[in-house]
Amino acid sequence: MATLVTLPSLPPTWTPPSEPASSISPFVQRRLIPAGAAYLAHIKRTLNNFTFEEHDKQLEEERKRLELLNADGLNGEDDLGVGDEEESPELLLLDAKEWKKQDHYQVLGLSHLRFKATPEQIKIAHRKKVLKHHPDKKAGASHTTNDDAFFKCIQKANEVLTNPERRRQFDSVDPVCLSLEEDDPSVSDFKGREKDTALFFSTFTPIFEREARFSKKSPVPMLGENDDSKEDVHAFYDFWYNFDSWRSFEYLDKEVNEGSDNRDDKRYTEKKNKSERARRKKEDITRLRNLVDLTLNLDPRIKRIKQEEKEAREAKKKTKGGMSAAEQKAKAEEDKRKAEEEAQRKEEEEKIARAEAKKAKTAAANAAKKARRQQRAADTDEVAPS
Repeated sequence: MATLVTLPSLPPTWTPPSEPASSISPFVQRRLIPAGAAYLAHIKRTLNNFTFEEHDKQLEEERKRLELLNADGLNGEDDLGVGDEEESPELLLLDAKEWKKQDHYQVLGLSHLRFKATPEQIKIAHRKKVLKHHPDKKAGASHTTNDDAFFKCIQKANEVLTNPERRRQFDSVDPVCLSLEEDDPSVSDFKGREKDTALFFSTFTPIFEREARFSKKSPVPMLGENDDSKEDVHAFYDFWYNFDSWRSFEYLDKEVNEGSDNRDDKRYTEKKNKSERARRKKEDITRLRNLVDLTLNLDPRIKRIKQEEKEAREAKKKTKGGMSAAEQKAKAEEDKRKAEEEAQRKEEEEKIARAEAKKAKTAAANAAKKARRQQRAADTDEVAPS
């Protein structure tokens, strides 16, 4: 049913316009360019298939997050010198869906620190990257469509590196570390330069510093210097030949298909991941053992220690007991004479023992004969006629 609305009467002071209608500007057709906040909001809703309510909710969350970041502040006193690395064009084109292939430290601008980065440095680097690459800021600056793929990479990097367990898994397969392992030295690298002490220490010192972070035990003995003592050198090799590593390879596990309800597929994938982790672990142990073997074979300190021990034995042999060479010769002749006398004494004792044994054997035989004769005589007396 329609409702009748009564319009208010005109105010007493109102007067009609004095200018004729011809003075009004004519209508002109103009080309409108899509721009502004309303248009960007429309594009964002269209690309993400958002409703107005979902879009408003996301805007509110992003506004709160930016307010929090701006409230925290980033000044020269607390930025710790991180997060300022410039991104390469290749880095900015990363696919957020392929997050397992990305270098999380590089994404956050921590390539120079990597596993040495502290939680506070990771936090500050993340803030800087968010403020620089937030989708709303990028869209507002360029007035173009919003591509937030790299921002998602930043969020994933922060998610991994702020979780101790997931960060340890990523550090186990750090792409920079893996590339360095592929360049580990071999015997051929030292061919003809086995005596180059400087080359030995400059090559192996950074390698053991790199591997030390995987140790469950601490402190970890480093390679040291050329003048280290025998005890320090042996302690180093004892530790590394019994190296206990926490390194794992779960990060490389193949993901179970999302949405799959097939238990057999899940079990197969889990079994495959487990076997792959065990294989990689075994290969890593073998790699480290071969590295320690190579270091031991080329270590100039081992050669020096062996030479020192040899010289000490020879010196001890020459000055054994503090005697001169003539005294050592006289002692050797005396020892020889005593040994000959002892051998002669034993031989005489053996002769006497053999003679005694022969005499005892003869007496026993005679006694046996006498006993037999007596027995025969007794038997003859018993059978004689009365």
